[in-house]
Amino acid sequence: MSDTASLVLDVCIIGAGPNGGTLACILAEAGIRTAVLDQAALAPMEHADFDGRAYAIAAGPQKVLERAGLWERLPIKPGPITGIRVSDGKVGKRASPLFLHFDSEEAGAGPFGWMVEARSLRMALNARLASLEALHVIAPATASVERFADHAVVQVAGGPRITCKLVVAAEGRRSPLRAQAGIQTTSLPYGQSGIVFAMGHELPHHGTALEHFLPGGPFAQLPLAPSEVAEHASAIVWTEKTAIAERLMQVDDESFLRELRRRIGTHLGEVRLLGRRWCYPLSALLVHRYTDTRLALLGDAAHGVHPIAGQGLNLGFRDVNLLADLILEGGDPGDTETLARYQAVRRPDNLTMLAATDVLDRLFSNDIGPIRLARDVGIAAVHRLPGLKRMFMRQAMGALMA
Repeated sequence: MSDTASLVLDVCIIGAGPNGGTLACILAEAGIRTAVLDQAALAPMEHADFDGRAYAIAAGPQKVLERAGLWERLPIKPGPITGIRVSDGKVGKRASPLFLHFDSEEAGAGPFGWMVEARSLRMALNARLASLEALHVIAPATASVERFADHAVVQVAGGPRITCKLVVAAEGRRSPLRAQAGIQTTSLPYGQSGIVFAMGHELPHHGTALEHFLPGGPFAQLPLAPSEVAEHASAIVWTEKTAIAERLMQVDDESFLRELRRRIGTHLGEVRLLGRRWCYPLSALLVHRYTDTRLALLGDAAHGVHPIAGQGLNLGFRDVNLLADLILEGGDPGDTETLARYQAVRRPDNLTMLAATDVLDRLFSNDIGPIRLARDVGIAAVHRLPGLKRMFMRQAMGALMA
């Protein structure tokens, strides 16, 4: 943290989470005068206790972490996703015999992605942020922001006054800077909540992720790397109607495991809980604009999608990649042309993913007979058509979009 009373910089990023922190690393490494602020102290975020939260990082966005110098700093080995199995069914019953399976060897380009523990990415971010001499990291901090036609001023409470050309809002879905700019949003509630945790299991997962569609919502099992906690482990994202999810959060571990076994089946053998459980209400967020005078929205401040495809953080890394490219072209990073180019590329991509995940959830989170039959036939058809299957595999790998 700088003791300087006044700083003149190029970019000030509000929010040091995965998206804001990654952008700060890329810009500072390239010599862009940058500050990153966060309301929370960063060190406690990397507490060593395993808490079960993990990110699915697609192959394309993984390159953004490499670019930021974060990938090689991950202290906990990521778990590769080499297979994806998509199935449909009902709770307590065998999955439909019509399924879709992707194998990364068929794509011929390495894993589809990697499972990265949340604490591991936080530790890598903290180490990288601290190593960049040109970067000003101020946390915990609260700040007020004033934006003008040719600059912005960020006044840190009890800290420096920062004059910069661009402010980046990376504060999450409830972004105060977005609200301050008067940018309208539309929320699409799903009446569902996601239960997130990790489990150990008796049998290996062989790097295969499972997306099992149930009437209450998708149930995802995502392969984690072996660790001191468990030789075989997976992250779970379990979607249920909110009332059911809330009841599940209240039951004891044995009752919870009983319901878990009814959904995951027996292919992984005996299962046990690792760490705590988390529960999040699910909704999509449509943000009407990504920019305002001297302001760019990044990551969850700019968009929110259903976790059915695990693409929320990956979309944020695509935002990071493009915004970094535009800033590194030189010139004024916060002028209207630069900001217009950022929105013109990122908003359509994010809207496409919002629409796709919304349709998928509405199509699969029901138990209507004709719809179940149609989707099962569709899943099986993709599995048996090599060209269409390869197209879906390329999308699953999350190639970066220009």
